[in-house]
Amino acid sequence: MNVLTRATCAFALAFAGAFGVTHAGTQINGTRVIYPADEREVSVSLINNDSAPRLLQAWVDSGDPTEKPSDSKAPFMVTPPMSRVDPGKGQTFRLMYTGSPLPTDRESVFWFNVLEVPPRPKAKGGEDNNYLQFAIRTRIKIFFRPKGLAGNPLSAIEQLTWRVTKDGKGFIAECTNNSPFNVSFSDVSFKSAPEAKDIAKGGMCPALGKTTFALRGNPDASQGKLSLTAINDFGGFEPREANFTR
Repeated sequence: MNVLTRATCAFALAFAGAFGVTHAGTQINGTRVIYPADEREVSVSLINNDSAPRLLQAWVDSGDPTEKPSDSKAPFMVTPPMSRVDPGKGQTFRLMYTGSPLPTDRESVFWFNVLEVPPRPKAKGGEDNNYLQFAIRTRIKIFFRPKGLAGNPLSAIEQLTWRVTKDGKGFIAECTNNSPFNVSFSDVSFKSAPEAKDIAKGGMCPALGKTTFALRGNPDASQGKLSLTAINDFGGFEPREANFTR
């Protein structure tokens, strides 16, 4: 069957979950956004590293990846909501908090989205060739940070407590975070555990909350310790070790 998917269809497909397994032509500068509550706005920039222009749509969601821009409940405005970025050029988005009430005793987490649609491929030999076009979406976290929170994001890593329990044939680590900062990890494992294969490696321990991480390795060979790789505000890695109980 002939398949012809234009840019407008690519936007619709994206929200139906039909994303292409390919690389984005644009790259966001950074892996997270820190939004201090006392700032009027923050900026997020990206660059088009491809040889063709890109049509971009940007919005913020509140954690549901299927949430459409028109249905977003996140208390943020993004300008420009749509833009075209030529090859080698950049685009700066302005994020503005609308003032809707959010907790003042902890960070809140939202997601910044950029959906990009490549141009229609040029026809070869004067024919209108059939093609399948994919929209690529990039999502990164936004940490909305109220004023006056006790401590700091790095010290929050040390304040976490860990408990390991059996889960089927493996183990999980329950992380308890009594700090007001969310702590993200690229990796959580038993100390001296082998490299991960088909097991999830990271995640986020929410501010004033709990979560669990699937573990690889053997607790009996770990000397009672977990190996952690936290991610700081700048996207850098913070290796740590932590004791756990059972």
